[in-house]
Amino acid sequence: REVAIMAKAPKDKADGGGGAGLAKLLFGISGIYAAFMYYGLLQENVTKYTAEDGSRLERTWFLQTVEAFMNVVVGLLGMIVLQGGPSKNIPYSGFAITGASQVLAKALTQQAMIFGVSFPVATLAKSAKMVPVMIGSIILSGKVYPLRKYIQVALIVLGTVLVNMAKKKASGQGSEVSGLLCLTAALACDGFTGGLQDRMKANYKKTENSKLQPYDMMLFMNFFMCLVALTVSLAMDQFMGGLTFVLAHPDLAIMVFKFALCSAIGQSFVFFTIANFDPLVCSTVTTTRKIFSVLLSIFYYGHTVNNVGWAGIGVASLGILGELQEKAGGGGAHANTKKKGE
Repeated sequence: REVAIMAKAPKDKADGGGGAGLAKLLFGISGIYAAFMYYGLLQENVTKYTAEDGSRLERTWFLQTVEAFMNVVVGLLGMIVLQGGPSKNIPYSGFAITGASQVLAKALTQQAMIFGVSFPVATLAKSAKMVPVMIGSIILSGKVYPLRKYIQVALIVLGTVLVNMAKKKASGQGSEVSGLLCLTAALACDGFTGGLQDRMKANYKKTENSKLQPYDMMLFMNFFMCLVALTVSLAMDQFMGGLTFVLAHPDLAIMVFKFALCSAIGQSFVFFTIANFDPLVCSTVTTTRKIFSVLLSIFYYGHTVNNVGWAGIGVASLGILGELQEKAGGGGAHANTKKKGE
């Protein structure tokens, strides 16, 4: 999600400006890596937390409400302090729809982990969200993609399948079918979100002759995500149940707070980097971060990975790095795409 919401940085900020620019760059990179890699570890801790009596939190929509609310707070501060206020004529309806689909995708991913899908499998599978995003962009925005984009996607999907097969082989049982179904549904939501975001940003640029600013995206997207998550959590009786469970287990409460805070801080560092450097710099960091997050989870939690699994990680990493190389060569995530009829 970090890359999908990026806005173009001013050209005069692309080089960062000497020694001070290098310090800013290192600050931004360190923040993104630290926040999101720790976020991944905390997400695993929270979804697998088991109390002494054997009970678990298992209230996905409560967690989504807390995380989105923390992002709203940080996004509002960023808009006021760093951006100087919102852009004019914000497309609230577009943010409402994409916010709903985005929070559903995140909730389904979290539910997949609760069902037993490992963090490495979930992360690599979510890297394959280019599949539904491409489909959504083709249908909603009329984009045409080059052959290399399909090859990248195939590598990531193949790598994810190999990792999941290795998990089955090593454990003797594999990921729960329900968890994999949740991941599939989450990818479908990602595709809808990505395609609609492309169209929303293009329409805004056409009508307003300017671009939505980063903190516009962070604040309003997360506001509607929070609103949807809160409504669903109340309707499903998850909010009060989740709050009661968390307050009854102080160690879990601390983890949930850190989890939400890391999400907000990570996004804030993404926007800091965008504001001071070319978006390609931020894209490089967030793309490679996925690979390191998978490796950190494997070594930190001791996930069993055999030769087939490592081969899968290698194949998926090639696909992810291929995306990065394309951005470096083409100057943007969609540099080699075009609209139908162009």
